Amino acid sequence: MLYDKDIREPLFDFLEETYGKIRIIEEKQVGKSRADIVMVLPGLLTGIEIKSDADTYVRLSRQVKDYDRFFDRNMVVAGSSHAVHVREHVPEWWGIITVEQTDLGIDFYVLREPRENPQMNWKRKLSLLWRPELVHIQELTCMPRYKEKSKAFVIDKMLLKIPKEQLSALVSDELFERDYTRIEEIIREFKIQNRPELKDQTGKKKRIRSRIKGRRKSTIKTR
Repeated sequence: MLYDKDIREPLFDFLEETYGKIRIIEEKQVGKSRADIVMVLPGLLTGIEIKSDADTYVRLSRQVKDYDRFFDRNMVVAGSSHAVHVREHVPEWWGIITVEQTDLGIDFYVLREPRENPQMNWKRKLSLLWRPELVHIQELTCMPRYKEKSKAFVIDKMLLKIPKEQLSALVSDELFERDYTRIEEIIREFKIQNRPELKDQTGKKKRIRSRIKGRRKSTIKTR
């Protein structure tokens, strides 16, 4: 029987060998679910849900709905105990990868390639970016900064002014360059620039684990 912890590391290697330039972000909150893996590709975000042999389908229906709101494509990585029935639990546009233990190690098989997700919501996808990352996109596309406006307002303006193909590429670029070791510093600098009265306040950080092009970053645990 394979557990989640047995699957992740070999899966990262498999994804890098299969897709080339990627960035892996783990345990990302999306709606009411937590995405096991967000795979960043040039111009494309793919959500990946792991269903090990020890997992059930109890939460999968809700997870599918949340993943479909945020990502361009989605796939499920299923242990051998789920291989026969997993396609009954995900939409036809979801990719399916099966995983099993062999004498030579962990083996992955692409049962179905992921297709374009027809339910992706652009506002949800853009909400994955930090506000400073949105500001950088505004600068690159010569948009006003809208300092006094909300994040939701800025996202609405982007969707009106930036072609979707260009926007997809920019979102991926920001996530490729995201530095989780500086998360507090980046957010704090942005707040001070836009709201100087917050200079003496501190923000909260989240536990993030990230992988870029085969290079492991250390896990950050903060409160």
